[in-house]
Amino acid sequence: MAVGLSGHRVAALGLEINIDYLAACVVDLTRTVRLRRVRRADNRNSDPREILEGLRGLVKEITAEAEQAGLRVIGAALAVPGTVEDGVLRSAPHLGWRDIRVANLVDLPFEVDNEANLAALGELWFGAREPDFLYVSGEIGIGAGLVVRGDLFRGTFGLAGELGHVVVVPNGPTCRCGGRGCLEVYAGQDALLGDLASVGDLVARLESGERRAQEACERAGHALGVALTSAVHLLDPGRIVLGGIFAPLFRWLERPVSEGLRGRLGQMRGTPPALVVSGTGGDAAVLGAAGLIIQQILAEPAKMLGL
Repeated sequence: MAVGLSGHRVAALGLEINIDYLAACVVDLTRTVRLRRVRRADNRNSDPREILEGLRGLVKEITAEAEQAGLRVIGAALAVPGTVEDGVLRSAPHLGWRDIRVANLVDLPFEVDNEANLAALGELWFGAREPDFLYVSGEIGIGAGLVVRGDLFRGTFGLAGELGHVVVVPNGPTCRCGGRGCLEVYAGQDALLGDLASVGDLVARLESGERRAQEACERAGHALGVALTSAVHLLDPGRIVLGGIFAPLFRWLERPVSEGLRGRLGQMRGTPPALVVSGTGGDAAVLGAAGLIIQQILAEPAKMLGL
């Protein structure tokens, strides 16, 4: 008799704090998203206590809805745009946060990790589901996650993947990290949008053929190509996945990024890695957060279910 997973009883909670929103999703054991909520907010240079309290309110709201649907949420994970160590958000420059403990956010088994790491896992479990790729997360900052044979590579101290701080123009403009000429200065959300309110506005202008919007993507794509050339030389990925805000902009970024990779890698590799768009878009990190808990449930069901 075949045995399968049921999506009717047990679920995981994925959470995300980003620069301009809070997000939550409830995902059942079949990896079906049952509930999803997003609250728009300006979280730059914010009070951590205020933002975390708002997130607690969102958790209460969505878990109550899950219970009404007959689901038992038994664990949660949080994606944050910064470096994490032992449940402490060490540095999130765009939030203006340093050394903020977020490990006791909910009264459930709880994990917290870098947004790009969880986005890479979200792509692994909910997107293309390929076992080997470099995931590039485009937001205000730019992060990356390297997946090798189905596992995330974290580095010695768990800080691997800070692609946004690869230098693409020596002595270029100052970056929030304190360096100069970093990738995110040229290809982060602020650089791409300028005075526009949203990525949707940029897409609309690109579709209308506006020259200024096209030039912004051209500059960003060129910078991405330079940074990804270094990443390919170091890591040798067979596939590069563009996610976050790069996903809706993929058709305008693909050419300059691909040309940059071919022009710099041709003599060394012959064929550059495949460049593809994320299958999860802007939901990758919050899905990866929920997926992290699902993996723990499947690995240790008795422990997670309290049996």
